[in-house]
Amino acid sequence: MSVQSSLDQQWARVRDRLKDEVGETAYRSWLKPLTVGSLEGGQVRILVPTRFMRDWIRTHYADRIRALWSGENNLVQSVEIVVAAPVRADTAPPAMESPSSAPAPVAREEVVAELVIEPVPASANGDERADEMSAPLDPRFTFENFVVGKPNELAFAAARRVAESHSVPFNPLFLYGGVGLGKTHLMHAIAWAIRKKDPSRRVIYLSAEKFMYQFIRALRFKDTMAFKEQFRSVDVLMIDDVQFISGKDSTQEEFFHTFNALVDQNRQVIISADKSPSDLEGMEERLRSRLGWGLVADIHPTTYELRLGILQQKADRIGAKIPQKVLEFLAHKITSNVRELEGSLNRIVAHAELVGRAITLESAQDVLHDLLRASNRRVTIEEIQKKVAEHFNIRLADMSSARRARAVARPRQVAMYLAKQLTQRSLPEIGRKFGDRDHTTVMHAVRKVDELCGTDPAFAEDVELLRRMLEG
Repeated sequence: MSVQSSLDQQWARVRDRLKDEVGETAYRSWLKPLTVGSLEGGQVRILVPTRFMRDWIRTHYADRIRALWSGENNLVQSVEIVVAAPVRADTAPPAMESPSSAPAPVAREEVVAELVIEPVPASANGDERADEMSAPLDPRFTFENFVVGKPNELAFAAARRVAESHSVPFNPLFLYGGVGLGKTHLMHAIAWAIRKKDPSRRVIYLSAEKFMYQFIRALRFKDTMAFKEQFRSVDVLMIDDVQFISGKDSTQEEFFHTFNALVDQNRQVIISADKSPSDLEGMEERLRSRLGWGLVADIHPTTYELRLGILQQKADRIGAKIPQKVLEFLAHKITSNVRELEGSLNRIVAHAELVGRAITLESAQDVLHDLLRASNRRVTIEEIQKKVAEHFNIRLADMSSARRARAVARPRQVAMYLAKQLTQRSLPEIGRKFGDRDHTTVMHAVRKVDELCGTDPAFAEDVELLRRMLEG
């Protein structure tokens, strides 16, 4: 097999891994057009069709490509991203780049600018094996790039304390929360901060899955003593997604002893999971108890204000000018997790730069139509009536009753208004759900609520709160 054929096969496997990680849409947009050039002196050259794509790959994927390729071929130490077709000064910019952002013609030497991702150096004490064990850290995941709000302020403060403290403030630090809420970001931020403050400290960050894989490998090659020494000699051990070892008794046993050894030596242990220690099913009771010994900090689902802050910071970081109403729309509609929220902003920016279309509310809705459709939960009139009745402290039966007192009539009008806004039901259908009222009654309720929202800020805030609660 030729060297080029071998490289092509390695690249195919790397791309398959990337495709699984980033999803079909991002893969088609950014990674599918890439081709592999050559491997010289431990450096792989990857070819891209445009400078815009080169810059995007450099910012978002280059480090991960290097890490995956090093796993495929241990001779690979760095990655170089180059534009495949140099642009002469007398030629037009590539078609993929938008007219509004197309760069001025440049000389050949400037076009073939390169990015070299150097391998992570071994720790100052020469413990190369510990470095090999640790997963790569995302340079974007730092404390400076983490947006703090009420749902995550405890976890953030605890993470900063661990990273900045000379001693071990609490052991372990256990972070838990749903998918895409910032656990991994905080784990990476702690590792970056510790390495920056004291490069001599040995830090291992890896997933529970990789911990299990390394343990099984040690058993297979009868090398368990080296495995134990490797993990129990570190200064900071960080295990992400510990719920993965639930039900895996042998791995739990080894993890338990590793955990105890490190805590006994006053070494810092940091754990993340999707549930609190007491809720981890399939985990031994003694291990659940140990995990809850230190500080358990949960990360709650994001609020509208936090999501808006995350989007604003992300837009500033990438230098994108996004209309405020578009950011507010995204913060309102994409509520599932931060990863999806940032991904939606990336799609909007990429679309605008690739096709040269201005970013507007309409264009954002077009680009994200699939994501928005998945996010739109079907709200029923019954749910609306129940939520509004609870909010205004009236009986659910009053939604359909003949009572016309303002304390009842106003909440009923709000419920009709929200039914019109949040469901696909016709006016007559809505009226029938409210005690067989006529469709003109519903129309009057919608007009009245609109009018009150424009003149009474407190009332408008109530209506908006109810809308968010129902849509979330």
